[in-house]
This record gives sequence, structure tokens and C-alpha cells, in this order.
Amino acid sequence: MEFFPALTDDHRAFVARQPVFFVATAAEGARINLSPKGMDGFRVLDANTVAYLDVGGSGNETNAHLAADGRITIMFCAFDQPALIFRIYGTGRAVLPQDTEWAELYARFTPLPGTRQIFVISVGEVQTSCGWGVPFMALERERQTLSKYHAAQAGTERLAKWAGRTKSIDGLPVRVATVLPDGGGA
Repeated sequence: MEFFPALTDDHRAFVARQPVFFVATAAEGARINLSPKGMDGFRVLDANTVAYLDVGGSGNETNAHLAADGRITIMFCAFDQPALIFRIYGTGRAVLPQDTEWAELYARFTPLPGTRQIFVISVGEVQTSCGWGVPFMALERERQTLSKYHAAQAGTERLAKWAGRTKSIDGLPVRVATVLPDGGGA
């Protein structure tokens, strides 16, 4: 196990090859949230800042936990060679389409249907470990279900759904998008 104060070029290359990552957050008195992510939504912005697109799904726990506590851990693991587990420890915040920094951040991503926010993480420390217990697996293909669902949904319908979800499953407040990523739907 080794710790680093920031992402190195080798770390960036490893992250760029991974099709899936995991996000963990917690807030006092709330459940620990652990979510898998994919869909080419993760970006290293610089050695001390990373971000990922968040597509609407089953809940919005990360938003609530970051607002309440700020702590976040991102984990990547290699399912091929060489074995490696890579964790990013930091603090995060949600950037929504109505926020002033949205356009500049969103331009760094390939748009995904149903995007509701970008989580920006200030890296406190990164850690590598062996990953020898992680099985070999191969990516067959990305699932298209969520993208198809959002692509078929009208923007006004999506905004209305988000407007009704202002609490986490534990009752913590959630800040929601009031406009769509392209600025429409206000």
C-alpha cells in the first residue's frame, strides 16, 4: 500500500483505462452510500481535482452527503493486468446546470442523456494497493438502458421529477437542477 498527495501521470493513465468506478459517501446519522458508476463520465481535471457526470437514477444520496459532510472516496480497481486498487480520498461538491461554473466544467465531458449534476472532488490523498484478490473480468459492453430511458423522456418531465426529489432516503436536503444541462427547461 502506498499513499500520494496527488495524482501522478501513471495514476491518470490507469484511471483513463477503467470502465467502472465506485463512489462512497456518508453523513452523520445517514446510511453509507456506495454506488457503481460507468458511462465514461469521469475526468481528471488536474493532479488535485477530479470530477464526474452524475446521471439521474435511483436517488441522489451523493449530493445530500456532500452537502452535509463533504467527504468522498472514489475507488477504481483493475479487472485485468496488472492488478491494482486505486482510491481517491477527498472532499466534493455538486455543480448543477444553473451554477455559473457549469458550462466550463460540462465542456470537459461527452454529454450523457439525463445528466443532472457534476461532482467535483478536491483530492486530499490517493492510495494504491495490490488488488490481488480482485477477479479477472472483461467488459462486454456498456448498458444503454439508462441513456435510452433519459433520451425518451422530455426535459420538462425530467425537471419535474428532480424537483420532487429534494430529500435523500434519510431525509437530508438535496439541491436539485432547475435547468437542463444545455440551459433549457427553466
